Amino acid sequence: MYTHINNWLEQTGLSFVSASALTRIAAAFSAIVLSLVVFYLCRSLIIKVIPRVIAHTKTQWDDVLLEKKFFSNVARLAPAIVLYVAIPIVLAGYDIGSQITQSIILAYIIITGMLIIDSFFNAISTIYRSFDVSNEIPITGFIQVIKILLYAVSILLIISVILHKSPMLLMSGLGAMTAILMLIFKDAILGLIAGIQLISNKMLSRGDWLEMPKYDANGDVIDITLTTVKVQNWDKTITTIPTYALITDSFKNWRGMQKSGGRRIKRSLYIDVNTIRFCTDDMLHRYSKIRYISDYIDAKNKEMKDHNKNLKLNSNDFVNRRRLTNIGTLRAYIIAYLKNHPMINQNMTFLVRQLQPTENGLPLQIYVFCKDKEWSHYEAIQSDIFDHMLAIVPEFDLRIFQRPSGSDFNQALQDN
Repeated sequence: MYTHINNWLEQTGLSFVSASALTRIAAAFSAIVLSLVVFYLCRSLIIKVIPRVIAHTKTQWDDVLLEKKFFSNVARLAPAIVLYVAIPIVLAGYDIGSQITQSIILAYIIITGMLIIDSFFNAISTIYRSFDVSNEIPITGFIQVIKILLYAVSILLIISVILHKSPMLLMSGLGAMTAILMLIFKDAILGLIAGIQLISNKMLSRGDWLEMPKYDANGDVIDITLTTVKVQNWDKTITTIPTYALITDSFKNWRGMQKSGGRRIKRSLYIDVNTIRFCTDDMLHRYSKIRYISDYIDAKNKEMKDHNKNLKLNSNDFVNRRRLTNIGTLRAYIIAYLKNHPMINQNMTFLVRQLQPTENGLPLQIYVFCKDKEWSHYEAIQSDIFDHMLAIVPEFDLRIFQRPSGSDFNQALQDN
């Protein structure tokens, strides 16, 4: 066609040079116009037609592809292909110019193709995150590895196009750069290995509560990538941890608590040992009016009377007689109170125990599990329980230990 047009122009009276130049200009103009028409048609299809079709579909993957600009990148590829095919016709006879121009367009096609594949994998990542399995098996790290390989291959292809060398020849020369590449991509390689270990061993998932004091991290895992793990702390700050650090260092994952039937309450009341004593009849009479332990007091009184009767002890023998203590009665009350508490899980570990006495008094530890694991609710329930415990201790003729303060010394001086 190019020759026929050139001959026709020569027959009209134009010189060979003028006819050839005019033919090339016409061919170039036609190629540009055709590429613009193709681009306009593709762009109109993407802007007007495809969104309407996607709006009427029930699936979400096509919406994600549109959002990630997959179709827009495809539209940019079409005019470049038209120009690439047209260049040999437009620059026929100019091999060097044709080769250079085709190389530039081919490099653009490679870059556009890379963007198309990149947007496709971005869409896959977004779609995958919509499934529950993404919390257990995140694929962000693997997609990042694929993208790194995609970028590397694209750069290699562009260099091979510009230099007009085989990509395999360029790849053979990369062997000498292996050590440098290992150094450059050290974090990526370590992150990939660590990510595989984290996922395969189910050590960490998106949404887990992670605590890692070394990095001041204490909050929810919001993303696991090739090189980093992002944690949103409870104060809404973001902590970034190297992925390989989760393999080399220790961390605490609260997932077990989140999936269990309760959240642990482990706290102690420190009782002043100077207030611990045997119960008198008057004390037992008062304690027996407390709802939770009235039956306990009656049962213990009967048990001790039978025990002391069998020992044939004198009623004035207070040393050898078996007697109740106010600290033991308080412990029985706490057990009964927690047994009747609706938010305490009775099927998990349930302990109310004494620990070794310290200079701060006798620790009476409560070790139970709260049914409600949400942080604010859990703290409110725990606070309500200990509000009650701190207030009830004096009813058993006991006192919470507290180091003397300035007001205590002032009161002692005034009393003297």
